[in-house]
Amino acid sequence: MRRFTTGREAALALRPDEPVYCFRPRVLTRDVKTFLEAFPGKTAYAVKTNGEPFVVETVAQAGVSSFDVASRHEFETVKAVAPRAEQLYMHPVKAVSDIRRAFESFGIRTTVVDHPDEFEKIRLVVQALDLDPASIGLFVRLATKGHAAYELSKKFGAAPGEAVELLQRVDRAGFRAGICFHVGSQVEDIATYDAALGLAAQVRRQAGVTLHGLDIGGGFPAPYGRDPRGPDKSVPDPAALVADIGRDVARHGFDDVELVAEPGRVMVARSLSVIVRVLLRDGKRIHINDGIWGSLSDSWTGKITLPARLIPDPARRRRSGDPKRLDDFRICGVTCDSVDILSRPFWLPSTVDTGDFIEIGHIGAYSLSLRTRFNGFYPDTFVEVEHAFEDDPDGLEGFATVETWGEQPREAVAGEGS
Repeated sequence: MRRFTTGREAALALRPDEPVYCFRPRVLTRDVKTFLEAFPGKTAYAVKTNGEPFVVETVAQAGVSSFDVASRHEFETVKAVAPRAEQLYMHPVKAVSDIRRAFESFGIRTTVVDHPDEFEKIRLVVQALDLDPASIGLFVRLATKGHAAYELSKKFGAAPGEAVELLQRVDRAGFRAGICFHVGSQVEDIATYDAALGLAAQVRRQAGVTLHGLDIGGGFPAPYGRDPRGPDKSVPDPAALVADIGRDVARHGFDDVELVAEPGRVMVARSLSVIVRVLLRDGKRIHINDGIWGSLSDSWTGKITLPARLIPDPARRRRSGDPKRLDDFRICGVTCDSVDILSRPFWLPSTVDTGDFIEIGHIGAYSLSLRTRFNGFYPDTFVEVEHAFEDDPDGLEGFATVETWGEQPREAVAGEGS
């Protein structure tokens, strides 16, 4: 990758007509280590969040030795860049051939069930391979409810009574039984973890089996942007959040089992931004060369506000409007699909115009992994950038507002420094 100090430097040097991703390995390393230092148990990075080999490799180099995987491709990705890492196959519904491949070819020994038929698949594969069930950790996933930007129990998770029966079957068959849950992505209320732990404790008591592990999933929130018309926001500091969860774990009686977490967003969100170009300004609408079928699906849902900064094209000498007045612009994506419009606006100086660049920050999670080739557009150009998006020493040109962990949000307007 070519290297630049900031995204602004990259934009003005390359003047790209296609989106360019700015990868920040130092930011990724710092955020991974922050979580590792805070969490007292096993940390398994959720590869689905961002499975690019250079991201997975950086996560491993930062100290992560376990990975939450869900498919053959993810098995292979982790094996290629971190061959000695442990893989946890935590997709609740799996093809029999993938279960066999996981056990036989990749040495995976931890997986999950939430249905009796899934348990039978695993039991029969273990029997056919002549594996010792006691060498395999088999977690039963609970369905939970709570407050998160993305709720993840609509498809997966057993009801409490079903989970009790599954745990007893797992234990009778000789597997190492565990309980897991996933409270959602970008959790809005940390009490959600406490409620899930209470439910898990209830199931454990009713099952009456020896428990070997508790996997609390992911959901740990990352800082994003905010609407300047709304209230100031701050995201819980990862260390403080994990400490709170740790106290809840002990209070519910789980301090005697191995604790596992599957963080993703909290580790990788800040490590990537994307530089896009304004293809057309039409009044209060801006058409850019990326969109919801590319890097910006998180912004389509309306759940997350992405921070953005304007990088004016210096070749445009004349502009109309007041550079110190911020307007809310509707952002239209590059494809011919009429739904390719972001749900939340970008706040930019009124002078923004065709040909300008915009750097969109904190897209490291669920951006690259969800982009498509719809209409033939597929962002896939990367550069390496030194400074964090919110720490650009050139200042925040235009509007950029970024939530920070446990601090007041930072914001700037045209011409002001950071």
